[in-house]
Amino acid sequence: MKHLNDSITVLSNVGPKRASGLKALGIETIEDLLSYYPFRYDDIQERSLLDIQDQQKVVLKGIVVSPAVISHYGYKKSRLNFKMKIDEAVIAVTFFNQTFLKDKIQMDEEIAILGKWNAKRRALTGMKIMATVKQTDDQYQPVYHVNKQIKQSLLVQLIKEAFENYGDEIPEILPFDLRQQYRLMDRKQAMYQMHFPSSEEFRKQARRRLAYEELLLFELKVQGMKYIGHQKIGESLLYDNQKLKDFISKLPFELTNAQKKVTNEICRDLRSPHPMNRLLQGDVGSGKTVVAAIALVATYLARRQGALMVPTEILAEQHYKSLQELFQSTSIQVALLTGSTSRKERQIILEQLKLGTIHVVVGTHALIQEDVEYHNLGFAIIDEQHRFGVNQRQALREKGNGVDVLSMTATPIPRTLAITAYGEMDVSQIDELPKGRKPIQTRWLRLNQFKQALQFCKREIEQGSQMYVICPLIEESEALDARNAEEIYRYLCSYYSDENVGLLHGKMPSNEKEKIMKRFADNEIQILVSTTVVEVGVNVPNATLMMIMNADRFGLAQLHQLRGRVGRGQKASSCLLLADPKTDIGKERMKIMEETQDGFLLSQRDLEMRGPGEFFGKRQSGLPQFKVADLVQDAPILNVAMNDAMKLWENGWRDLTEYQALKEYVDHHSVTVFD
Repeated sequence: MKHLNDSITVLSNVGPKRASGLKALGIETIEDLLSYYPFRYDDIQERSLLDIQDQQKVVLKGIVVSPAVISHYGYKKSRLNFKMKIDEAVIAVTFFNQTFLKDKIQMDEEIAILGKWNAKRRALTGMKIMATVKQTDDQYQPVYHVNKQIKQSLLVQLIKEAFENYGDEIPEILPFDLRQQYRLMDRKQAMYQMHFPSSEEFRKQARRRLAYEELLLFELKVQGMKYIGHQKIGESLLYDNQKLKDFISKLPFELTNAQKKVTNEICRDLRSPHPMNRLLQGDVGSGKTVVAAIALVATYLARRQGALMVPTEILAEQHYKSLQELFQSTSIQVALLTGSTSRKERQIILEQLKLGTIHVVVGTHALIQEDVEYHNLGFAIIDEQHRFGVNQRQALREKGNGVDVLSMTATPIPRTLAITAYGEMDVSQIDELPKGRKPIQTRWLRLNQFKQALQFCKREIEQGSQMYVICPLIEESEALDARNAEEIYRYLCSYYSDENVGLLHGKMPSNEKEKIMKRFADNEIQILVSTTVVEVGVNVPNATLMMIMNADRFGLAQLHQLRGRVGRGQKASSCLLLADPKTDIGKERMKIMEETQDGFLLSQRDLEMRGPGEFFGKRQSGLPQFKVADLVQDAPILNVAMNDAMKLWENGWRDLTEYQALKEYVDHHSVTVFD
């Protein structure tokens, strides 16, 4: 019996050595091979010089009319030049670093070259020599990621053999109604057309079918997690709504419409018998803390305890002070518990938490230590939740029964990434800033304007302001010509001799970092030179200046986060971006930073420019690896797949006859099953 799970070694000429090479590409079974799709296609249709555009990748065929000449330049670099005649025109052809092609270029013989056309020079930069193509052959040649053991030609040969022998084993997993609704190609045809497209239109339709399938499978998983979560029975927090309204009415400012909207969403979750699992996104300074405070008051009014866990001690102290101010007209007792809490004080807090005389506790990882017991924890807030691991977040949830959890982040995440990275969570978004918040004046300067920038900052500092100077590196590196933190620190100590300059970076011990930040917050340090460790959670209202060195080395979302460290007080604030970007994209990013302060718009542009993996960084990708789907290009398909998956769970899809093939595929492929 043939099965797609058969080993790749059943194919011709795949011995142990080739099997090892294929395994390195992630190919071990026939199914792995059939779903190992090209990352691009070369259009190998021969073109006329009259039909092509500047910088277009084309195949041109002509007669060689000059000998191939090799010239060397630089270190191990070479050019291979010759001329070929196409009809009555003669064009120049250049191959870089491919001297081995010389023997294949013979005078007066016909040759076909795949390359990039330069209209101004009437020249072709060659990529490879093609076999002479007949117009009846496939016009789109797949290009795969390969390695030293597995060449392109071998991979194509193996894929063709696999289709011949196993094509009929490819199951159709989408039911007829979905295929008909979206006019989707059948699965076997789509997989074949991905490798050997009959036309550009067929390739697009194949990709659309497989992208939808991939995103639907993923959304069945995450919407299943959400659906099952919503079925769990917790405990409703039935607070006195009028008393909560009274608290809100006494706030020293009016909530924005966005704050009112998300407060209603959170309060609805608190009153629900199902445990909350919600992500609150809000741009820097959008007022997430006030929303969190209102939810904590509701928790108190329901006679339950609340906890707020944050990644650093200085952020914990800031939240503690903010909540104390907001709760001063209430009888809510707030405590602060961190690693720096004295043993004696800690013991008192632990006893009061257990008794329930502390109503809200703010702290770091200290909140989830084994000996911390709560009287009746009902609501937990996790700030900058991406800084905590899954186990740490779960540990806080398990400190009570049916605890409602609100995660918060000041990193605006584009909708497509929020759906995928946090798909099992409900997402709330504060997308407007409070009235009266002053915009931060952002200017892009070249690195040779550094001293002018320092003079501007000196005048501001002399009037009592404080300044951040952000650098991408800690110490000298030959790999990058970036100005590093230690070099800048030494220079600024000399330039601003009358002021106190501090240095902060990730290699410092935690207690030393906390100490430096506290001195800056207390205005004992006027200028803080730092790497990106100040990106999250630092609130120094007197800091009105930020200078970011080599700003082009940061992503847009990160630059926006850094910029958000200023503009937190009543004074007008400035952010200076010093950079000499080498590319058009780099220059565009600097201009975007000057033009907008909308974090959600910036994060979407960042995603479009850098892609999902780069957006989150290697440290915390949080994203599935799709073979076909692209989160930027396929955002509309992702939306459709998400809505379809939600409906399927509501309709009990796993028990419906027409979905049995999909159910079997999901179960067999270890996609999480929710029974």
